[in-house]
Amino acid sequence: MQASAVITFLVVLITGSTTAFCRTGSEAAMPTASDFGPNVLIFDPSMKDIQDRIDEVFRQQERSQFGPTRYAIMFKPGNYDLDVQVGFYTQVLGLGKSPDDVTITGAVRSKARWMANNNATCNFWRCAENLSVIPTMDNKINIWAVSQATALRRVHVKGALNLWDGGWSSGGFIADCKIDGNVDSGSQQQWFSRNAQWGAWKGANWNMVFLGVSNPPPGRWPDPPYTVIDKTQVIREKPFLCVNEDGRFFVHVPSLNTNGTVGITWDSETTPGVSLPIDQFHIARPDRDNAASLNSALNSGKHLLLTPGIYHLNESIRVTRPRAIVLGLGYATLEVTNGTAALLISDVDGVKVGGLLIEAGPANSGVLVEVGDPCSRTSHAADPIFLWDLFCRVGGAHPAKATCMVKINSSDVVGDNFWLWRADHGHGVGWTSNPNKNGLIVNGNNVTIYGLFVEHTQEYQTIWNGNGGRVFFYQSEMPYDPPSQEAWKHGNVNGYASYKVADTVTTHEAWGLGVYCVFYAAPVVADNAIETPETAGVKMHHMVTIRLGGQPNSGIKSVINGKGASVITTRKAVVD
Repeated sequence: MQASAVITFLVVLITGSTTAFCRTGSEAAMPTASDFGPNVLIFDPSMKDIQDRIDEVFRQQERSQFGPTRYAIMFKPGNYDLDVQVGFYTQVLGLGKSPDDVTITGAVRSKARWMANNNATCNFWRCAENLSVIPTMDNKINIWAVSQATALRRVHVKGALNLWDGGWSSGGFIADCKIDGNVDSGSQQQWFSRNAQWGAWKGANWNMVFLGVSNPPPGRWPDPPYTVIDKTQVIREKPFLCVNEDGRFFVHVPSLNTNGTVGITWDSETTPGVSLPIDQFHIARPDRDNAASLNSALNSGKHLLLTPGIYHLNESIRVTRPRAIVLGLGYATLEVTNGTAALLISDVDGVKVGGLLIEAGPANSGVLVEVGDPCSRTSHAADPIFLWDLFCRVGGAHPAKATCMVKINSSDVVGDNFWLWRADHGHGVGWTSNPNKNGLIVNGNNVTIYGLFVEHTQEYQTIWNGNGGRVFFYQSEMPYDPPSQEAWKHGNVNGYASYKVADTVTTHEAWGLGVYCVFYAAPVVADNAIETPETAGVKMHHMVTIRLGGQPNSGIKSVINGKGASVITTRKAVVD
């Protein structure tokens, strides 16, 4: 192809799968770096002072847990010698069609030196995607010490990987990754791995779930606390931004797979899918876009590519078109200002949303993200709605209120890596300062979630009303701060279970559930960590409760439906 040619994209359909090709044409425009705004850094191997710029970003973001700045650091195909340290609200991504198109010799690492004792339990909101790394630092081990709202996706570590930095850690999520050496989870309290492969896995604390992993570790629940499921039945990997040899950008949308997958998508060939030219996207920037302009772009037929920053919304973003894409870069944040929802998705086929942080505002929102409406009854099994790396927050940055964070009314929705967090620290935190009843309510049928983290909400954290639901990995901490038992009960029931399957549900299945408590404000108890109807179609596998501390005589009385030991005077209880 000539360098002056303008690229379009030809989609070839073969037996239901899709593969992307490039050819010359006249449709696609080529955005410049400035089109992505000042917080998207795009590097190529010919540039100088790359390390200095990356270090500058890390110095700004290392401790910026509730700061306003977000970054996406992008590498065009080629080889780099760099130490890429990843701080808060930072996404590091390669721009090749394969992770091996971008190779960083040195490190792409998240350490925990900003907290005492190398504690990584607050290393939130950071990710690395679509690149390879040859570790040469930290004894030639790549350190990725993280907790919730993080991800490694489409990463090839050509060496060993440690998921801790010597102190406590509370992650985490890996998908579509290959680690040539060994993985050491170390202090990680829990971890979810999907469609990955490695030399060997070492480490176990409370709840480790392996789904579609080609070589999971030996041993099974409860000692060690490993849950292994052979295949991922329904998955579409997260779309990713790429650049071709002429410097033109596109978004690659991986194919839907419903046949059961094991391992990675990119080992021997390009990930199957379709490539959409960037001119099909409205490149949004927080300095010039608002809810009205974003909705106008969607209504005109554009997809949305949200560059890093905080978008203050005085009305909801409404996704009404089938197969529309909303993709965030650098933890693009949608913050509501007057009690609306941030994102409303209609009950239509194939919507794809990924890489967003949703922030509640000072006026109460009934819900922050809603998929479908209460009357939704349509099956979307042939083309499900997908939600990847969806993170919601009530409080922490400022006082905030929301009744529910995410409500899923549509059927066949697939979620991949959620953290729904009522803040337990930061600004505007307290029983009446950041009220929030529920994290997730599922009303649709046949909804699947891979990697569900829900924490500190004041009533049921997860409510499942639809049939056919499936959850692979659940992590939850109960609220730290109920002021009294009287304030935290309903009827004759003490507290609220974290995970509630409605009494009307006849089919539901979940694997690898951990519920923890630290009731520091009052000696309260929860009667159950998990509540479900006791019927043959509801199957719960591998559950654990942990008491991490708190007031004397506080804790959880039973794991599920009155079964399993209490964690009031003891620390841990498990149920198969």
